[in-house]
Amino acid sequence: MSKVRIYTLAKDLGVENARMLEILDGLGVSYKSVSSTIEEDTVELIKQILAEEQAEGTSAEATAEPTVQAPAEQATPEQPAAAPVPQAKAAPVTDAQGDGGTSEVPHRAPVVTIMGHVDHGKTSLLDYIRKTKVAAKEAGGITQHVGAFEAKTSKGKIVFIDTPGHEAFTTIRARGANVADIAIIVIAADDSLMPQTREAIAHAQAAKVPMIVAINKVDLPQADPERVKTDLTQLNLVPEEYGGDLVVVPVSARTGEGVEDLLEYISLTAELEDLRADPRAAFGGVVIEGKVDKQAGVLATVMVQEGTLHVGDFLVVGENYGKIKAMTDSAGARIKEAGPSTPVQILGFSEVPSSGEKVQSAKNEHAAREVVAGRVDTRRDAENARVQRRLTLEEMMGPLGSVRTVNLILRADTQGSVEAIQGILARKESDDVKINVMLAGIGAPTEGDVLLASTAEATILCFSVTPSGGVKKVADSKGVDIKSFRIIYELIDEVDRLIKGNVEPVFEEKYLGRAEVRMVIRHPKSGNIAGSYVRDGSLKRNAKARVLRGKEVVYEGTIIGLKRFKDDVREVQTGFECGINIDWNDVMEGDIIEASEMVEVEQA
Repeated sequence: MSKVRIYTLAKDLGVENARMLEILDGLGVSYKSVSSTIEEDTVELIKQILAEEQAEGTSAEATAEPTVQAPAEQATPEQPAAAPVPQAKAAPVTDAQGDGGTSEVPHRAPVVTIMGHVDHGKTSLLDYIRKTKVAAKEAGGITQHVGAFEAKTSKGKIVFIDTPGHEAFTTIRARGANVADIAIIVIAADDSLMPQTREAIAHAQAAKVPMIVAINKVDLPQADPERVKTDLTQLNLVPEEYGGDLVVVPVSARTGEGVEDLLEYISLTAELEDLRADPRAAFGGVVIEGKVDKQAGVLATVMVQEGTLHVGDFLVVGENYGKIKAMTDSAGARIKEAGPSTPVQILGFSEVPSSGEKVQSAKNEHAAREVVAGRVDTRRDAENARVQRRLTLEEMMGPLGSVRTVNLILRADTQGSVEAIQGILARKESDDVKINVMLAGIGAPTEGDVLLASTAEATILCFSVTPSGGVKKVADSKGVDIKSFRIIYELIDEVDRLIKGNVEPVFEEKYLGRAEVRMVIRHPKSGNIAGSYVRDGSLKRNAKARVLRGKEVVYEGTIIGLKRFKDDVREVQTGFECGINIDWNDVMEGDIIEASEMVEVEQA
């Protein structure tokens, strides 16, 4: 029985890919990718459903009451009404001109980043796409490397971030900005998964962006794409051919084989993501990179994410601002404006902005200065607040009662050690705590590990390997914990401590002892002190206290002080006399003071 890909069928029937997935979902067949294939009988069923929908639409239009404005559109037996054309759901926005109307937010081009292991062909793939898909333009004005480029395809524009390497990708994300919509993981067909491949996948998963795997170098005699697909399943990434939802495309950056397929898959993924941006909205963007040019001065590459950028606009980045004196597109040509999903190089900043910093526009220089002044005040207030107060338990660990996740990055000396530790960790999970090993690899931790840990609030655990001084320095600067162990059970004990810190603690009250008040001593500074005799158990400083008068509890508070003669003590045992200071001055002779404390209950 023949099969057909979902997106091919959608194209043939004139239906949106998203609508096709909706129909399949209604049939109880769920697909995450439109590149998946379906059986011929399912195809016939889809055609039948669409035909019924079309017939219903025709019937509804034919029986609709005629209107004065358009009587000619009424259906007649001689001329039946036209069938409705399936349309994608529009995303309405208020008209920017303020006339109260609405219009559809247009789609924008996808922004793609390419990541993977060194020497697997990331740069070669970018170079091939740039060479074959970028229209040649005469470079005018500032002809500098923009850090991104636009590729023209049959499906529209695709923007590639020309900074291959997951460190750059994560550096941008570390500042709270997500630039890329889709991540391409490049894996060499003759090498399969390597340490940096696993790192790149972990970074893409942490960013929660769709992934497409490009198996490069398939033109080599020793290429083995099937091995790559099998190895991917070890990371719980199952290719579509194996029944999963991971799109895997064989390519050759040298010959161009499969590159058109890769571009089509990118466009299909972007269509499913329904990427939209309003060019009339307030401007918003992200810095991809910044540098100082000896001739031009400070240059910043900005990705426009919302709105439209114009020469002469004032921009605010962090606690600095500037005025756009000139803009250059990815081909080196001077431009006067740039809309969503457009990378531009900007001349006009006085200081070099950092990658990942968010950019916003201001009406004029005065407004820009006000925004900067407000940010400075906000930062100072936040710094002062951090000094003055402690974080609450909920702020440190998240809302109580929810499932907590302990994010870990694991580094060990051998693959055997990695697998053994992962096996033990898998048995440590519970209904309350999930252990998420974001990355597990052989060798000492890298700066890339630290960047990933800083964005995901992860702890780096090392077994029989130690980080370099440079990595330690970066970790300290970013507040990332790197912990090294030589004994595997010490590492597991550390994981237990992390788990314990992520489980809502359960406390119960434990009885300590009681004392009888035999006299009340009036003290000018400390207030009333109860001269007492400990009848059973013991009393401790800072313990909870209940004062009983007969059978009635007249007060509940805390023991703020204990004395034996003139000495302050922490605890007084049965049979000894002491002075008890509680935060209440109405204690009387004959009262009984009961002490208790809250202790954490061990949880299975």
